Amino acid sequence: MRSLRLSALILGSLASAALAPGQTDPRAKDLCGEANRIAQDLTKISGMPLHHAVPCDFITKEKINEFLNKRVKEVAKPEEIRAEELTLKKFGLVPQDFDLAKNTVDLLTEQAAAFYDYDKKKLFITESTPEDTQEPVLAHELSHALADQNFNLARFIRQGRKSDDGATARLAVMEGQATWMMSEYLARKNGQTLKDSPALVAMMSNLSDSGGGQYPVYESAPLYLRLTLVFPYTKGMLFQNAVFQRDGQYGFAEVFRRAPLSTQQIIHPEEYFANRKPTEPDLPDPHLPHGYKGLVGGTLGELEHGVLLEQYAGKERAGEIAPHWRGSTFELRENKKAGVVVLLYAVEWDTEDAARQYFKAYREVLGKKWKKLQVDSESADSVTGSGDDGRFILRRTGAIVTSQEGLPPAIH
Repeated sequence: MRSLRLSALILGSLASAALAPGQTDPRAKDLCGEANRIAQDLTKISGMPLHHAVPCDFITKEKINEFLNKRVKEVAKPEEIRAEELTLKKFGLVPQDFDLAKNTVDLLTEQAAAFYDYDKKKLFITESTPEDTQEPVLAHELSHALADQNFNLARFIRQGRKSDDGATARLAVMEGQATWMMSEYLARKNGQTLKDSPALVAMMSNLSDSGGGQYPVYESAPLYLRLTLVFPYTKGMLFQNAVFQRDGQYGFAEVFRRAPLSTQQIIHPEEYFANRKPTEPDLPDPHLPHGYKGLVGGTLGELEHGVLLEQYAGKERAGEIAPHWRGSTFELRENKKAGVVVLLYAVEWDTEDAARQYFKAYREVLGKKWKKLQVDSESADSVTGSGDDGRFILRRTGAIVTSQEGLPPAIH
């Protein structure tokens, strides 16, 4: 069962160029004639052959918005979107009145300068793409087209849907590779290469972090949406660079043939090279009465734990704790008749000390994500009480932290 991945599913079919600002420049049409030349240069960079020319067309922001709204309906059913939205709200990653589908579409519409539709095998450029970003945008999208012609991006994304965290990792492969190839293309035009310039790699991987007031939807979005949107481009590019430094051109194919399993493997490429698989800690047993049914379940990776910790405990603590993540599971169980949803959650850390640190931090998360928190009992490894949506039980056992939230009143 999947959740937390609406934006990943849409981005898997809309390779939006988040590096490019959205300004008015009708000269984007002149760029399509350059596509074949750029594609040949990208083939030299990656070793991936261009099997046929990539059709190119133009599109307005309004048409992109229409495309995205249609894509939402294609990739997720209304009950799946509701389940994902509920999950984000239960963890406190978005406000309680947040409309996930609308905000995701608005955000991606604002960011999109171009996209490669791997269903139609066609590249689209917005007419508003400014002249100075047209060539890099085209290089980014043509990189997707090359990967699609050689490795079938639709199948690649579809195979990752069994794991929430794995789906984001696969998206980071796609976007990170396209961003790296685009950056190398630009570097070579200036007589440089990313291969021997760590400073250039760092600069190019941070380009999509800049905003400067150009993106009001992005800048007003919850931290979760902002960080998960740029992650595939920024961390994905650094991941691709690490693979390239290790394997050369072979690395462009390797990441599709042996996809990373988690966002941790993207953030820490050495975990990918070591083929270290995430653990799946058992969920706590809530002993719920009759009437509760499983709504959705999945995984929270290092990426989400980093976002959660940054939002509620600060960026420094997030940087200290999140890298110690080893695996996580969650499930929502719903009693529709009672209008109640219970969150069951377990996360494993690489040491007991890291688990203690996270236990303390998540105790703070509970106090900050709810308007009211009443503690009934508390010890070094256990806290029980009630919050906005019912009883909770937070515990640490060894290297595993578990939480049950939204439980019905205890029967005495």
